[in-house]
Amino acid sequence: MKIFTHVEHTYEFKKLKTINIEGKRYYDVEEDLKLPSITSITGSLPDKLKSLREWRERVGAKEASKISVQASRRGTKVHELIENYLNNDLDDKFVLGKDMFDTMIPVLDRIDNIYEQEVPLWSRELGVAGRCDCIAEYNGVLSVIDFKTSKKLKRESWIKDYYLQACAYSKMWEERTGEAIDQLVILIAVDNNDPQVFIADSNEWYDELKCVIDENRQRVRQGT
Repeated sequence: MKIFTHVEHTYEFKKLKTINIEGKRYYDVEEDLKLPSITSITGSLPDKLKSLREWRERVGAKEASKISVQASRRGTKVHELIENYLNNDLDDKFVLGKDMFDTMIPVLDRIDNIYEQEVPLWSRELGVAGRCDCIAEYNGVLSVIDFKTSKKLKRESWIKDYYLQACAYSKMWEERTGEAIDQLVILIAVDNNDPQVFIADSNEWYDELKCVIDENRQRVRQGT
């Protein structure tokens, strides 16, 4: 098993309490500042909602709910295994998701010099907050690394929301630490398949991220 290096640094990240406002997740950043979750925003993209609605209609509401719950549980376990592995503390007690995790080891081993895992971040400039899976080097380049699970292989055109989410984390990290991160890495564990690795430049997604956040802010104001 690879031994991962964890970088000592002086950055401080305070814990952020999550709250629910009109069915949406927010982070209580400061007494007068409550910011929406970036995942709530990217999960509300029109194309994303349309695809989800069509899928639920196709398989039926009951089956869709069952599949969603199972996928959520497995995704949580896979994330736990990954976090433990990167902390050099792999525990095989998590049976659920172990098969998917095992396929991820070759791509996880490209990670090193880990700064943070599950780090709470926020940006006053963007007006969003969230919790980033991992800040570390990937193939020797400091990156925002996000872990996903999927039942089938994805085309890059399907993961726009993942890139936007990771781009937001890169800007939050820069605002909180003064350290820029340009590389975004999306690692997807796939049922009965090799994992997928998608890499992008955060600067190529920043303008679209700002537009998406602004559009979400307008929808909230209009109550739509």
